[in-house]
Amino acid sequence: MNKTISLLIRIAIALILVQTLRYKFTAHPDSVFIFSKIGLEPFGRIGIGILELVAALLILIPKTIWVGAVLTVGIISGAIFMHLTKLGIEIHQDNGKLFYMGVIVLILSIVICWNERRKIPVIRNYFK
Repeated sequence: MNKTISLLIRIAIALILVQTLRYKFTAHPDSVFIFSKIGLEPFGRIGIGILELVAALLILIPKTIWVGAVLTVGIISGAIFMHLTKLGIEIHQDNGKLFYMGVIVLILSIVICWNERRKIPVIRNYFK
């Protein structure tokens, strides 16, 4: 993949992850509602917010791109799973915006993981 395209995708992922942090860290009522409904309020909200911040930073650093991408896939997979099982796609009449942003971040993170697959220790030997 072209380095410029990879960088743009990584920036998009990081921006989306960071953009949601203000809701988590300021205890926005929607964020509190979501994490209360899944039984992770307040520690899960704050902890996941910290993990998202770390993932956003790692995905931008050249040596840790794969770590940030794998971490993002894990976090967002959990979020999508919660939407599909406990929360529903639409939260407080958002027309599914939060869910669909999660799907976009998941797809983009998988693309970055694929692009960085030769650097991921567990699977790199399969892609030589």
